[in-house]
Amino acid sequence: MITARDLAPAQLDSVLGRTSPLLKLAISIAWLLGLATTVAPGPPLLMALTAVGAGSILGRVPGRDFARALAPLWLAALGLATFNTLFGAANGDPNAAAIAQLGPFRITQAALAAGIGLGLRVAAIGAVGAVFALTTDSTRLVDSLVQQGRLPERFAYGALAAYSAVPRFSEDLATLRQARRIRGLRGDWHPRLLVGLLVLAIRHGDRMAIAMDARAFGSGPRSRYREIRWSRLDLGVGLAAVVVLALALGLRA
Repeated sequence: MITARDLAPAQLDSVLGRTSPLLKLAISIAWLLGLATTVAPGPPLLMALTAVGAGSILGRVPGRDFARALAPLWLAALGLATFNTLFGAANGDPNAAAIAQLGPFRITQAALAAGIGLGLRVAAIGAVGAVFALTTDSTRLVDSLVQQGRLPERFAYGALAAYSAVPRFSEDLATLRQARRIRGLRGDWHPRLLVGLLVLAIRHGDRMAIAMDARAFGSGPRSRYREIRWSRLDLGVGLAAVVVLALALGLRA
Protein backbone atom coordinates (compact mmCIF):
# COMPACT_ATOMS: atom_id res chain seq x y z
CA MET A 1 0.00 0.00 0.00
CA ILE A 2 1.01 3.64 -0.48
CA THR A 3 2.04 5.28 2.76
CA ALA A 4 3.71 8.53 3.71
CA ARG A 5 7.32 8.27 2.56
CA ASP A 6 10.12 10.32 1.02
CA LEU A 7 10.48 10.08 -2.74
CA ALA A 8 13.80 9.29 -4.38
CA PRO A 9 15.73 12.22 -5.93
CA ALA A 10 15.23 10.70 -9.39
CA GLN A 11 11.46 10.80 -8.93
CA LEU A 12 11.50 14.40 -7.70
CA ASP A 13 13.73 15.52 -10.61
CA SER A 14 11.67 13.68 -13.25
CA VAL A 15 9.23 15.32 -15.66
CA LEU A 16 6.23 14.38 -13.54
CA GLY A 17 8.10 15.24 -10.35
CA ARG A 18 8.68 18.80 -11.59
CA THR A 19 5.12 19.19 -12.85
CA SER A 20 2.79 21.29 -10.71
CA PRO A 21 1.13 19.03 -8.10
CA LEU A 22 -2.09 20.99 -8.48
CA LEU A 23 -2.13 20.23 -12.20
CA LYS A 24 -1.50 16.53 -11.57
CA LEU A 25 -4.31 16.48 -9.04
CA ALA A 26 -6.65 18.12 -11.56
CA ILE A 27 -5.62 15.61 -14.24
CA SER A 28 -6.26 12.69 -11.90
CA ILE A 29 -9.72 13.99 -11.00
CA ALA A 30 -10.58 14.64 -14.66
CA TRP A 31 -9.49 11.12 -15.66
CA LEU A 32 -11.50 9.55 -12.84
CA LEU A 33 -14.58 11.54 -13.84
CA GLY A 34 -14.06 10.37 -17.41
CA LEU A 35 -13.93 6.75 -16.23
CA ALA A 36 -17.24 7.25 -14.44
CA THR A 37 -19.00 8.01 -17.73
CA THR A 38 -18.39 4.64 -19.38
CA VAL A 39 -18.41 0.91 -18.66
CA ALA A 40 -16.59 -0.04 -21.87
CA PRO A 41 -13.21 -1.79 -21.41
CA GLY A 42 -11.34 0.43 -23.89
CA PRO A 43 -11.11 3.74 -21.95
CA PRO A 44 -9.86 2.31 -18.62
CA LEU A 45 -7.38 0.05 -20.42
CA LEU A 46 -5.89 2.99 -22.31
CA MET A 47 -5.76 5.16 -19.19
CA ALA A 48 -4.16 2.42 -17.09
CA LEU A 49 -1.47 1.70 -19.69
CA THR A 50 -0.81 5.41 -20.18
CA ALA A 51 -0.55 6.02 -16.43
CA VAL A 52 1.85 3.13 -15.88
CA GLY A 53 3.96 4.11 -18.89
CA ALA A 54 4.08 7.78 -17.86
CA GLY A 55 4.97 6.87 -14.29
CA SER A 56 7.77 4.55 -15.38
CA ILE A 57 9.26 6.78 -18.11
CA LEU A 58 8.36 10.35 -17.18
CA GLY A 59 8.15 9.77 -13.42
CA ARG A 60 11.11 7.37 -13.06
CA VAL A 61 9.13 5.27 -10.61
CA PRO A 62 10.97 1.99 -9.84
CA GLY A 63 9.13 -1.14 -10.90
CA ARG A 64 9.30 -2.51 -7.36
CA ASP A 65 7.46 0.52 -5.97
CA PHE A 66 4.85 0.24 -8.71
CA ALA A 67 4.33 -3.44 -7.97
CA ARG A 68 3.99 -2.82 -4.24
CA ALA A 69 1.46 -0.05 -4.77
CA LEU A 70 -0.63 -1.69 -7.50
CA ALA A 71 -0.64 -5.35 -6.47
CA PRO A 72 -3.46 -5.09 -3.86
CA LEU A 73 -5.59 -2.88 -6.10
CA TRP A 74 -5.18 -5.00 -9.19
CA LEU A 75 -5.92 -8.17 -7.24
CA ALA A 76 -9.12 -6.50 -6.05
CA ALA A 77 -9.90 -5.54 -9.66
CA LEU A 78 -9.41 -9.16 -10.77
CA GLY A 79 -11.67 -10.45 -8.01
CA LEU A 80 -14.33 -7.85 -8.80
CA ALA A 81 -14.24 -8.68 -12.51
CA THR A 82 -14.54 -12.41 -11.80
CA PHE A 83 -17.42 -11.97 -9.36
CA ASN A 84 -19.41 -9.71 -11.72
CA THR A 85 -18.78 -12.05 -14.64
CA LEU A 86 -20.03 -15.12 -12.78
CA PHE A 87 -22.98 -13.49 -11.06
CA GLY A 88 -23.95 -10.86 -13.64
CA ALA A 89 -27.64 -10.29 -14.26
CA ALA A 90 -27.15 -10.91 -17.98
CA ASN A 91 -26.30 -14.55 -17.25
CA GLY A 92 -29.90 -15.14 -16.20
CA ASP A 93 -31.32 -13.97 -19.53
CA PRO A 94 -32.44 -17.09 -21.43
CA ASN A 95 -32.41 -15.19 -24.74
CA ALA A 96 -28.73 -14.26 -24.41
CA ALA A 97 -26.29 -16.64 -26.04
CA ALA A 98 -23.88 -18.30 -23.63
CA ILE A 99 -20.18 -18.23 -24.52
CA ALA A 100 -19.00 -20.49 -21.70
CA GLN A 101 -20.34 -22.87 -19.07
CA LEU A 102 -18.26 -23.19 -15.88
CA GLY A 103 -20.03 -25.82 -13.82
CA PRO A 104 -23.28 -24.26 -12.62
CA PHE A 105 -22.31 -20.84 -13.97
CA ARG A 106 -23.60 -19.78 -17.35
CA ILE A 107 -21.57 -16.89 -18.77
CA THR A 108 -22.88 -14.62 -21.51
CA GLN A 109 -21.01 -12.10 -23.61
CA ALA A 110 -22.75 -9.15 -21.92
CA ALA A 111 -21.82 -10.35 -18.44
CA LEU A 112 -18.21 -10.96 -19.49
CA ALA A 113 -17.91 -7.51 -21.05
CA ALA A 114 -19.44 -5.85 -17.98
CA GLY A 115 -17.14 -7.75 -15.61
CA ILE A 116 -14.01 -6.95 -17.60
CA GLY A 117 -15.01 -3.30 -17.93
CA LEU A 118 -15.61 -2.92 -14.19
CA GLY A 119 -12.34 -4.64 -13.31
CA LEU A 120 -10.39 -2.46 -15.73
CA ARG A 121 -11.95 0.67 -14.23
CA VAL A 122 -10.70 -0.31 -10.77
CA ALA A 123 -7.25 -1.09 -12.21
CA ALA A 124 -7.15 2.28 -14.00
CA ILE A 125 -8.16 4.16 -10.85
CA GLY A 126 -5.40 2.39 -8.94
CA ALA A 127 -2.82 3.17 -11.64
CA VAL A 128 -3.72 6.88 -11.79
CA GLY A 129 -3.65 7.20 -8.00
CA ALA A 130 -0.35 5.34 -7.72
CA VAL A 131 1.37 7.56 -10.30
CA PHE A 132 0.14 10.68 -8.53
CA ALA A 133 1.30 9.46 -5.11
CA LEU A 134 4.67 8.15 -6.33
CA THR A 135 5.63 11.33 -8.20
CA THR A 136 4.31 14.01 -5.83
CA ASP A 137 6.04 15.26 -2.70
CA SER A 138 3.47 15.96 0.01
CA THR A 139 5.06 19.26 1.08
CA ARG A 140 5.23 20.51 -2.50
CA LEU A 141 1.60 19.48 -3.01
CA VAL A 142 0.47 21.63 -0.09
CA ASP A 143 2.63 24.54 -1.28
CA SER A 144 0.98 24.26 -4.69
CA LEU A 145 -2.52 24.13 -3.20
CA VAL A 146 -1.82 27.27 -1.16
CA GLN A 147 0.03 29.29 -3.82
CA GLN A 148 -1.71 28.14 -7.01
CA GLY A 149 -5.03 26.86 -5.68
CA ARG A 150 -5.51 29.65 -3.10
CA LEU A 151 -6.37 27.12 -0.38
CA PRO A 152 -6.31 28.56 3.18
CA GLU A 153 -2.93 28.02 4.79
CA ARG A 154 -4.27 26.89 8.15
CA PHE A 155 -6.32 24.10 6.54
CA ALA A 156 -3.66 23.05 4.00
CA TYR A 157 -0.70 22.83 6.34
CA GLY A 158 -2.85 21.33 9.06
CA ALA A 159 -3.77 18.53 6.64
CA LEU A 160 -0.07 18.10 5.82
CA ALA A 161 0.76 17.80 9.52
CA ALA A 162 -1.97 15.17 9.96
CA TYR A 163 -0.73 13.25 6.90
CA SER A 164 2.84 13.31 8.19
CA ALA A 165 1.66 11.96 11.54
CA VAL A 166 0.16 8.79 10.02
CA PRO A 167 3.42 6.75 10.12
CA ARG A 168 3.83 7.73 13.78
CA PHE A 169 0.84 5.58 14.75
CA SER A 170 2.78 2.40 13.98
CA GLU A 171 5.67 3.64 16.14
CA ASP A 172 3.29 4.53 18.98
CA LEU A 173 1.63 1.12 18.73
CA ALA A 174 5.00 -0.63 18.93
CA THR A 175 5.94 1.47 21.97
CA LEU A 176 2.69 0.66 23.75
CA ARG A 177 3.13 -3.05 23.09
CA GLN A 178 6.66 -2.97 24.50
CA ALA A 179 5.39 -1.14 27.57
CA ARG A 180 2.80 -3.88 28.13
CA ARG A 181 5.49 -6.57 27.86
CA ILE A 182 7.66 -4.76 30.41
CA ARG A 183 4.75 -4.82 32.86
CA GLY A 184 4.34 -8.55 32.31
CA LEU A 185 1.23 -8.27 30.16
CA ARG A 186 0.58 -9.77 26.76
CA GLY A 187 2.10 -7.71 23.97
CA ASP A 188 -0.36 -8.69 21.25
CA TRP A 189 -3.52 -6.83 20.33
CA HIS A 190 -5.70 -5.54 23.17
CA PRO A 191 -8.61 -3.03 23.16
CA ARG A 192 -6.82 -0.89 25.76
CA LEU A 193 -4.20 -0.08 23.15
CA LEU A 194 -6.81 2.07 21.41
CA VAL A 195 -7.04 4.30 24.48
CA GLY A 196 -3.28 4.75 24.54
CA LEU A 197 -3.19 5.54 20.81
CA LEU A 198 -5.98 8.10 21.27
CA VAL A 199 -4.11 9.82 24.11
CA LEU A 200 -0.88 9.96 22.10
CA ALA A 201 -2.72 11.25 19.03
CA ILE A 202 -4.27 14.07 21.10
CA ARG A 203 -0.85 14.99 22.51
CA HIS A 204 0.74 15.05 19.04
CA GLY A 205 -2.13 17.12 17.68
CA ASP A 206 -1.83 19.59 20.55
CA ARG A 207 1.89 20.03 19.91
CA MET A 208 1.28 20.58 16.20
CA ALA A 209 -1.40 23.18 16.93
CA ILE A 210 0.92 25.08 19.30
CA ALA A 211 3.74 24.97 16.75
CA MET A 212 1.49 26.32 13.99
CA ASP A 213 0.15 29.08 16.23
CA ALA A 214 3.72 30.02 17.17
CA ARG A 215 4.46 30.46 13.46
CA ALA A 216 1.35 32.62 13.01
CA PHE A 217 -0.39 30.44 10.43
CA GLY A 218 -3.54 32.08 9.15
CA SER A 219 -2.68 35.51 10.63
CA GLY A 220 -2.04 37.24 7.30
CA PRO A 221 0.25 37.37 4.25
CA ARG A 222 3.40 35.27 4.53
CA SER A 223 6.69 35.07 2.68
CA ARG A 224 7.43 31.91 0.64
CA TYR A 225 10.43 29.66 1.09
CA ARG A 226 9.46 27.48 -1.90
CA GLU A 227 7.90 29.30 -4.83
CA ILE A 228 5.60 27.18 -7.03
CA ARG A 229 5.10 28.74 -10.46
CA TRP A 230 3.35 27.66 -13.64
CA SER A 231 5.71 26.65 -16.46
CA ARG A 232 5.73 25.42 -20.04
CA LEU A 233 6.22 21.92 -18.68
CA ASP A 234 2.84 22.17 -16.95
CA LEU A 235 1.24 23.31 -20.21
CA GLY A 236 2.72 20.36 -22.11
CA VAL A 237 1.69 17.79 -19.51
CA GLY A 238 -1.81 19.27 -19.31
CA LEU A 239 -2.32 19.18 -23.07
CA ALA A 240 -1.05 15.60 -23.25
CA ALA A 241 -3.45 14.56 -20.49
CA VAL A 242 -6.38 16.17 -22.32
CA VAL A 243 -5.44 14.35 -25.54
CA VAL A 244 -5.27 10.98 -23.75
CA LEU A 245 -8.64 11.63 -22.06
CA ALA A 246 -10.23 12.52 -25.40
CA LEU A 247 -8.82 9.41 -27.07
CA ALA A 248 -9.99 7.23 -24.20
CA LEU A 249 -13.50 8.60 -24.26
CA GLY A 250 -13.53 8.10 -28.02
CA LEU A 251 -13.16 4.35 -27.41
CA ARG A 252 -16.49 4.12 -25.59
CA ALA A 253 -18.18 2.78 -28.68
